[in-house]
Amino acid sequence: MTEPTGLDLDRLQACLDRVRPGLVHGPLSGELIQGGKSNLTYRVGDGVTTWVVRRPPLGHVLRTAHDMSREYRVISALGATRVPVPAAIAFCEAETADEAPFYVMQDVPGTIYRTAAQAAALGRDRAHALAFSLVDVLADLHTVDPAAVGLGDFGRPDGYLQRQVRRWKQQLDASRSRELPGVDELFELLTAGIPAESGAGIVHGDFRLDNVIVNGQDQIVAVLDWEMATLGDPLADLGLSLVYWDLWLRPTGLFGEAAPAGALPTSADLTRRYAERRPFAEGLGWYLAFAYFKIAVILEGIHYRHLAGQTVGTGFDQVGAMVPQLVDAGLRQLREA
Repeated sequence: MTEPTGLDLDRLQACLDRVRPGLVHGPLSGELIQGGKSNLTYRVGDGVTTWVVRRPPLGHVLRTAHDMSREYRVISALGATRVPVPAAIAFCEAETADEAPFYVMQDVPGTIYRTAAQAAALGRDRAHALAFSLVDVLADLHTVDPAAVGLGDFGRPDGYLQRQVRRWKQQLDASRSRELPGVDELFELLTAGIPAESGAGIVHGDFRLDNVIVNGQDQIVAVLDWEMATLGDPLADLGLSLVYWDLWLRPTGLFGEAAPAGALPTSADLTRRYAERRPFAEGLGWYLAFAYFKIAVILEGIHYRHLAGQTVGTGFDQVGAMVPQLVDAGLRQLREA
């Protein structure tokens, strides 16, 4: 049997036998789940049951990113809330410098809609209902009391926005391999215009439709990819989700094939829905600009790893071209605010 790149099946089985004795009933097999462009995700099974394994990318791991223990902790904590997450099975530490930490979670059946066109194929009514359900889940997350679920120390909400801007600039600097016109100006404008924070809550950090699993009744049954979760300003989470939504809907297909006009609600529709569930008074202009900056930095890191031959999967050769477009969009957002 050929092991998927980046997954040591013997080590995985030894970990599960140690921390969850009796869980595995036979030799494990596994496959890479395509679609993600950051942490690596695999489906593994013993012939009876399947699970999902998450590990950091191969090489060039940005500081503070790809933290498996944080991801495992947050899905464990949210399991008893209204926020749907896969059941946490086991966390396996890296025992040597050559190993990577990973965790195992429930394999939740359902569909991940990777493009707007896939979601639009549900038909207008179902697609709109699904989009609004996505916003409802985000609002539910932001109303969870962190202390009540054991996450009171999961982050430092005071000064969150300042730290986020500074941190993502550091992540950018760690991935610089080329000139990116406008990116330093965007950083400076964001730094100069940081708003008073709107509150504190659990933020996902990468909340979008292709990070959730949907069942046959169009219900969101699991939110995935919690690698950047922390405590902070919920409007940063909302802004990021809205920007991803707009990128999804663009006719250029920046994030895959776009949907026909009107097939899905607009980001303005989603903003109104969120405000009905969790009212806010602040404008979103700065948060949207920061979202463009953050996505640009994430993709630049992926581009860097692709050039170094440290990515697994398809589509990475197109990521680099997206980054300047995102920088320009962030600058426009601030200039028009």
